[in-house]
Amino acid sequence: MKNLEAFRSLISKPAAVVIVTHFKPDADALGSSLGLAALLKKLGHQVSVITPSDYPDFLAWLPGNETVLALAKDNPAPEARAAALIAKAEIIFCLDFSNLTRINSLGDMIRAASATKVLIDHHLEPEQFAAYEQWDPASASTAGLIFELIEELGLKESVDAAIATCLYAGLMTDTGSFKHNNTRHREFEIASELVSRGADPHTIAQKIYDANSLERLRLTGYVLSEKLVVLPQYRTAYMMLSQEELKKFGAQTGDTEGLVNYGLSIKNVKLSVLMYDRKEEIKLSFRSLGNFSVNELARKHFEGGGHRNAAGGSTKLTLTQTLNKLLEILPLYQQQLVQD
Repeated sequence: MKNLEAFRSLISKPAAVVIVTHFKPDADALGSSLGLAALLKKLGHQVSVITPSDYPDFLAWLPGNETVLALAKDNPAPEARAAALIAKAEIIFCLDFSNLTRINSLGDMIRAASATKVLIDHHLEPEQFAAYEQWDPASASTAGLIFELIEELGLKESVDAAIATCLYAGLMTDTGSFKHNNTRHREFEIASELVSRGADPHTIAQKIYDANSLERLRLTGYVLSEKLVVLPQYRTAYMMLSQEELKKFGAQTGDTEGLVNYGLSIKNVKLSVLMYDRKEEIKLSFRSLGNFSVNELARKHFEGGGHRNAAGGSTKLTLTQTLNKLLEILPLYQQQLVQD
């Protein structure tokens, strides 16, 4: 981190701290938030973790989960409490997102807050709103960046089993269990450090990957058997899910997570796209192989972004219109997609 000594001074005295992460938090977002919160509490800070939405049940076991303030569309009380906490905060940490628009109404609250803002993130093209940044797009996870910041501050000995567990969960999932092409030598070094401090790889993997509901498995089977379309001329696979289909299978938050990756498991497929109806918008998930940038595609056409090989987007179009838009733009990328 640049200005490390100034940052060290900032956190040297107990303060009111808020930690915020992105909409529909994944394991890296929530694990990073809870791991950092636990560390800051050890330093004497009063810490509140706020999420702009709910998150999957398979993350509810993470140490410290019971303290999270999660906003809900049908309940204004958490948002009012969040507004009060943000207004009183002296330090606000923004984790695993690069733009304040990613946190809905919390974004305007944080932008207006007098607190010192700290960004810790690995997504491309961050918005310049924070006084301090621990930002590295080469890092596989925000959890890894937090551990590196802990190292820079000389606080590794403060990392206990609970903190290590939260950070390992984020590192494991954002590397796809260490198989994605964002997995460097450094990720294994950090994983080793976390395991040596109490993270149990088997238990963490089991709690996240082997906790499927029957409905989620049936939804996955339906998507693979009925909704998966391959376009060989573009080396592209896509899947679509309507509101009716999601309701039919009783889909809960997190149940669509990972579906997009199945497309890339097909031989010769280079781009996989999942589109599903969230009522208020159509959500898109993109995955790619090699040098094809889904970050560029998502930013240019679907108000999104992320990483070169993993990105998200959204649109106010209908599901059918969204598919038509995708089919219209694929020819623009055909040359990039068909080359090895």
